[in-house]
Amino acid sequence: MLLRIIALLSLLFVLSGCAEPPYTNIDNTQLQTLLKQGVTIYDVRRPEEWRQTGVVEGSRLLTFVDANGRPTPDFFARFTTEVKKDEPVIVICRTGNRTDVLARLLVEELGYRQVYNVRDGITRWIAEKNPTVRK
Repeated sequence: MLLRIIALLSLLFVLSGCAEPPYTNIDNTQLQTLLKQGVTIYDVRRPEEWRQTGVVEGSRLLTFVDANGRPTPDFFARFTTEVKKDEPVIVICRTGNRTDVLARLLVEELGYRQVYNVRDGITRWIAEKNPTVRK
């Protein structure tokens, strides 16, 4: 199963620039609006990244891939347990690349309907002087 996911992630990464995404890319203004509406945000970076920059307040922390780009063994089990397929969810990483792959996978392979990818990730959030909290 893990090998299938790795192969699929690789293929999705290659193909991700070929078509309009099946999820919604959002900027920081849209992110703030969704957060005020109570939409859950998942920061899918690694622990050392969270410590380095902090996270958007209210973020759920769940590492998607390890430093070698391999999905963490419990990611999909935890995510699918915590997030229902019909509820909106926001995903954020460092620059939006990992979450581009993840958001596409969530919609196309796992049937999620309302996935929001933070375009340019935490990097743009910080550059625009938005606050973070340390975890």
